[in-house]
Parts: sequence; C-alpha cells; structure tokens
Amino acid sequence: MRHTSRIICVLAVAVALVTAAEAIGCPNCKDGVNTSDPAGLNLARGYFFSILIMLAMPLTLIGSFAAYVWREMRRQQRREAEAGMIQSEAGMIQREAGMIQREAAARVNS
Repeated sequence: MRHTSRIICVLAVAVALVTAAEAIGCPNCKDGVNTSDPAGLNLARGYFFSILIMLAMPLTLIGSFAAYVWREMRRQQRREAEAGMIQSEAGMIQREAGMIQREAAARVNS
C-alpha cells in the first residue's frame, strides 16, 4: 500500500512538471490583449472572471460537501437526543406505574 502511494505521488509530480509550461502560458494570453480598445478590455475582464470562478469552484464544492455532512450529523444528533428523551420519559412512566401499583397493593393489604 505504501509503495503504491509513492508511485502515485511521483506520477503526480511528473505530470505537474510536464504540464507547467502550458499552465504558465494561459494567464499570459490576457496580458497580450490590447486593453486600450473596449473589445480587448472586455476580453481581459472575461479572462479575469473566468480565472476567479475556476479558483473558487473547488472551495465551493468542498464547502458545500462539508455543510451537507455537518447538517446531517446535527440531524442525527437531534434524532438521538429525541430518542433518548422518549426512552427517559418511558422509564419515568414505568417507575410511576410501579409506585402506583405498590401503593394500591399496600392499600389492599392494609
């Protein structure tokens, strides 16, 4: 298992190093656009917002998943607490019923 994780890490680093040149070229397209004309300015603004959206997407997905897990855990804790309250109320009712039966038996015997 440990050997497999090392191979995966080495492959991930190799892929990152091989594709680094293409990744560096992408933001430079925005710099090559002439920003003095309105069409070029809109294109540069489009690059800017698309990069922001791509950066925000992983955080949004992780945050959404974490919020879902947190909400489900809270819901489960609430259900367990309600079940515990029901059991404790049932226990109280049984104890009271037992006390009433003992009192009734004591009255009958006296």
